[in-house]
Amino acid sequence: MPEPEPTPAPPAAPRPSWWRPALLIALLGAAAGSLLLWSPTELLSGGLADRMPGYWFGPLFALVYAVATVAFVPRPALNAAAGLLLGIQQGVLLAVLGTTLGAALAFGLGRGLGRDALRPYLRGKVLGALDRRFTEQGFRSVLVLRLLPGMPFQAVNYGAAFSGARFRPFVLGTAVGSVPTTAVYVTAAASSGEPGSAAFLLSAGVIALLGLGTVAGLWRAARTRRRATAA
Repeated sequence: MPEPEPTPAPPAAPRPSWWRPALLIALLGAAAGSLLLWSPTELLSGGLADRMPGYWFGPLFALVYAVATVAFVPRPALNAAAGLLLGIQQGVLLAVLGTTLGAALAFGLGRGLGRDALRPYLRGKVLGALDRRFTEQGFRSVLVLRLLPGMPFQAVNYGAAFSGARFRPFVLGTAVGSVPTTAVYVTAAASSGEPGSAAFLLSAGVIALLGLGTVAGLWRAARTRRRATAA
């Protein structure tokens, strides 16, 4: 009898390509480094708005805001610029729009350039649980993280991009969850000319509470980490 042919070995799993995350890091580094050459707030307030039709200024502001978030410009500074330049209502609207556009841009970059290479590292217990939460409850997870004071904006963007979160729930969670903190900073900046007004005092008080909440959250996280290390 002829001997049975040996079973062919299963094909090796494709190795992740590292040029994509390297390109992502290079793009983000270039975006952050470009701030040495330009300033988002100076671009918008340095007479540019006076030299163009008013109906173009809103889309331009949202676009510059979005690009600035990718370049790691702190959102409180951008929200303050929105309040000073646009007032409360238009400032909140365009700042939320810029936040959502910036988050969508970062999500697209992370999903397209970094996810395949970093996906194998999401199999640990903690990272795996976060991945499942983003995948199964994308909108709720992003909404909660956007509402938390002190949560790094880009960390949520790329954490969701590297996980199995879907694009639409991520964008919706960002748009809804960013409204409260955006409104607070925009209102504080827009009413800063009247420091005795109710709007300024209320928004300044909320900002102080957000700061305290951030400090308390960091202290609690550090305490939990020390307990886990000592156990």
